[in-house]
Amino acid sequence: MLRNFPPPDVACVHRFRDYFIAGLTFFCVAISLAMDAEGSMAQQNFMGFIAWTFLAGLLLGESKEVRMQVLIAVAFATLGEHFASIYMGGYTYRFENVPAYVPPGHGMVYLTAVALARSGLFQKHARRIAAFVVLACGLWSAWGVSGYPEQGDQVGAILYCVFLIYLFKGRSPMVYLAAFFITTWLELIGTAAGTWRWASLEPIFSLSQGNPPSGVAAWYCLVDAVAIGGAPPTLRILGKAGEWLGMRKGARQGARND
Repeated sequence: MLRNFPPPDVACVHRFRDYFIAGLTFFCVAISLAMDAEGSMAQQNFMGFIAWTFLAGLLLGESKEVRMQVLIAVAFATLGEHFASIYMGGYTYRFENVPAYVPPGHGMVYLTAVALARSGLFQKHARRIAAFVVLACGLWSAWGVSGYPEQGDQVGAILYCVFLIYLFKGRSPMVYLAAFFITTWLELIGTAAGTWRWASLEPIFSLSQGNPPSGVAAWYCLVDAVAIGGAPPTLRILGKAGEWLGMRKGARQGARND
């Protein structure tokens, strides 16, 4: 089950950039969600501008593959936000909208997962981190269906099982482990501050869900999987389109010269 984990004796490289991306995102999540808890729509829009600026700056030092992954993650997550929140009502933001900072925020969250996954810390301690995440999230999920909390969390238990499948069967387990930390951080802060709230019953099967669900990282793992899988074919398509346009341009220039 650990075939896609880094080997125990892997050579680790600690790059300042990886930890800077993670530290900046964790800090920005805490500040922005706390501010939005009592902010105005205009403030949300300004925070969106700041978030896009930060994301663009962070992407300057990344490869084209990672940049494409981030763009796909932003597009897919934004569609998911409108479907799950606006259309289905699985969770609701204060103004019943998708705040302007959320799409670029998803980009920063995804980039943080990638940066932590490749960091020396996660590469060196992959198995210890995995054991901690499995245990911590498992206890959280068990508590949600134990009958003790006022709001049950059947959805969280299901999502926890889905998360385990991603972790042990997926091709990028380190990204999923890193996603657990940043997404749990933002979900706990966002729900505690009242920036959004999860419905007590999910809208399709009326299963109970926590605020937030314990296995909520599984939703973000889906975004990560789509981004990682979608980037290579998208880059190939864009490359072929560029070649075709270049050939068309060359043909037109040749025709004018004749």
